[in-house]
Amino acid sequence: MKKIESIITANFKDIHHKVLTNIRYTSNHIGSYYHHQLEEYDLSMAQFNILRILRGAKKKLNIKTVKDRMIEKSPNTTRLIDKLISKKFVKRSKGTKDKRVVELEITQQGLDVLSQLDVQFEDNHFKNLTNEEAETLSYLLDKFRNQ
Repeated sequence: MKKIESIITANFKDIHHKVLTNIRYTSNHIGSYYHHQLEEYDLSMAQFNILRILRGAKKKLNIKTVKDRMIEKSPNTTRLIDKLISKKFVKRSKGTKDKRVVELEITQQGLDVLSQLDVQFEDNHFKNLTNEEAETLSYLLDKFRNQ
């Protein structure tokens, strides 16, 4: 296992600086891995996030709700959704109660792509962490973020 100080050959001011650098480096590492996997489907991380939000909802959602649930907020969410619609991964419709509201729903084609990506991601991430270690890591990240 390579340690962060040997990867970037840095001297850290203190352990907190080391942890913050490690989190940022690891985030970039995960992002690069995801980006590479998503390229095959011509998807960005934000588009992938939108598909997962729609799949998880198990119902139609309006654009505002999708924007609110996104991990990385994007000012061009409508354009991202338009691209997903053109790929036939998402469909758009008028609201059932209010015709001014635009509702989004993931298509079977979108579900199929996510299923394929799920297999790729599950096979490669966290294989070196036990369930207990993953739970501890999640707890610590929550604690860090909520300071």
